[in-house]
Amino acid sequence: MTAHRIGRRQFIAGFGAGAAGSAWPLAAHAQQGQRSRRIGIMMSTAEGDPEGQARVKALLQKLGDLGWNAESNLQVDVRWGATDAGRSGSYAEDLIKLSPDLLVANATSALAAVQGATKTIPIVFVQVTDPVRGGFVATLARPGGNITGFASFEDTMGAKWPELLKQIAPQTGRALIMHNPAADTGTVKLMPAIQTTAQSLGIELLYAAVRDGPEIEKAFQMVANAPGVGVIPVPDALFTLNRKRLITLAAEQRLPAVYYFRYFAADGGLMSYGPDTIEVYRQAAAYIDRILKGANPGELPVQNPTKYELVLNLKTAKTLGLTVPPQLQVLADEVIE
Repeated sequence: MTAHRIGRRQFIAGFGAGAAGSAWPLAAHAQQGQRSRRIGIMMSTAEGDPEGQARVKALLQKLGDLGWNAESNLQVDVRWGATDAGRSGSYAEDLIKLSPDLLVANATSALAAVQGATKTIPIVFVQVTDPVRGGFVATLARPGGNITGFASFEDTMGAKWPELLKQIAPQTGRALIMHNPAADTGTVKLMPAIQTTAQSLGIELLYAAVRDGPEIEKAFQMVANAPGVGVIPVPDALFTLNRKRLITLAAEQRLPAVYYFRYFAADGGLMSYGPDTIEVYRQAAAYIDRILKGANPGELPVQNPTKYELVLNLKTAKTLGLTVPPQLQVLADEVIE
């Protein structure tokens, strides 16, 4: 498949050793008279996931632009696949034993683990759906404590998913909402907007609690061979890790689905609408820079995404027998053919 840019839109909102981990880049030595710093990163994606690699690369490149690099003053330790409480807890303890100056947590499970392990080491989180309801920060404006970072979604953003589903598949009368009850702050945050918009569009919502890969398949069995059904997974690391299974099941049952990150569409999903994840990691690097230079994380406001992107996969649409409206293609930030 090839991809080309159709247009750009910005939405301003409120503002290694396998899975066990590795040092990346390798240990660095400080330049004469300059103190070397160490940061630990916990990623929810597997080490071999290209998306996870791209995120960390963007973070390190931006840190390099800001003067932090392996050749002079920075050591970075990465732990991959921090997807559940047990693994995340082990990784958090492992990283803290290395005496980092700062920790980066990707996704809610990783943030919960490092929050439980330290109240003093500064923490910058990325891609956490609801840091306030999750109990990680007091407020977005003044987080307090040792934690700040970048939330994944605004409360109202969920409205876009049923709206887009109806645009690309007008026959949609029901939508399967898949959510992970083990980390349901995201569902609490996003569901009101999803429900309100679905009701206005005449879409009945069906709910499936999904805790692991096999339960994803059970959820699809709920709507097997049912006409007029679309799929909306509520953002969670579980669906990110199992995205190929999600995409395959949707294709097999010929169900239109709208996802929350670009790489779902890039991997063969029908469409996605959500924040530019790579940009978020660049923004996180700026916070890391400020904290390493003395800023108090509790005084740095949690940021909502500043850029959202709509991605359409025309090849998948054709396979599903859908005709993508020209106006939707014009609005898209990227069209994959």
